[in-house]
Amino acid sequence: MQASQDWRAFFDSHAERYDENGFAQHTVAEVDFLLSLFAVRPGSSILDVGCGTGRHSVELAARGHHVVGVDLSPGMLQVARAKAQARGVQIEFLEADARGFQLDQTFDLAICLCEGGFGLIGPGEDGEAHDQAILDNISRHLKPNAPFLLTALNGYSIIRQMKNEHVAQGRFDPATMLANYEDQMDLPEGPRLVTIRERLFIPPEVRKMIERAGMSCDHIYGGTAGAWGFRPLDLDEIEVMYVCRKR
Repeated sequence: MQASQDWRAFFDSHAERYDENGFAQHTVAEVDFLLSLFAVRPGSSILDVGCGTGRHSVELAARGHHVVGVDLSPGMLQVARAKAQARGVQIEFLEADARGFQLDQTFDLAICLCEGGFGLIGPGEDGEAHDQAILDNISRHLKPNAPFLLTALNGYSIIRQMKNEHVAQGRFDPATMLANYEDQMDLPEGPRLVTIRERLFIPPEVRKMIERAGMSCDHIYGGTAGAWGFRPLDLDEIEVMYVCRKR
C-alpha cells in the first residue's frame, strides 16, 4: 500500500518543533477528558493511530496503560521514543501506514486524534477510500464493545469559508467535496507554504463510515484541541469529536 510521501516528508521535517504548536499544549487535559468518556480499567491496552510525537501515548502509558503507537513519520516517532524514555515508560512504536498495519492483538481502546492519518490524503488518492480504510483497520484491532475516539477536521467550517470564486479557481469542487489549495502555515520554525488536498467530510458522512467499519458512533461533540467537552459542535470550529464503540 503506497502511503503519502508528501505528508511523511512534511512531518519528518516538522517533528522536532511539533510540540511547540499551540494545539499541542493540552495533552493532560485531553487525556483526562478521554478517560472520563470511557470506563478504562487500569492496565488497559490502548492503540494510538497517528500517534505523532507520542504526546497522548506517553501520558496514557505514564498512567499505567499498555500503549502501542502507530505513525507514518519516522521523524515523529524518533521524538516519541525520546519522550517515552524521558518519562520512564515502555511503549511499542510502529512506523506504518494507518490503513495497512497488522498487529497480532486486539485492544481495549483505540484513539485517532488531531488528524492522526485520517484526512491526510496525497495526490491521486481517493479521500473516502483512504479514510474508510483507516477506520476499517482500527475496527479490526478492537475487542468487541471496545471504545474508539476520533477527532477529525470539521467539514462545515471549511465549506462555510468557500466562495464561488474558489470553485472557479479549482480550489474547491462542490460536486466531490474536494478542496485543493495552498495554505500558509505559521509553524514554530517559521511560515511554510503547504499544498493541501482534502476530501471535506461533514459529521453525517463520517458517522456512516464509522458504521460501515463495524462500529457505532454514540456521540458527536466539538473536538477542537484545547476545547474538548460535552458540548455541541460549533459550525466554525476546526475539529469534530466522534465517540464510538466497536459493535
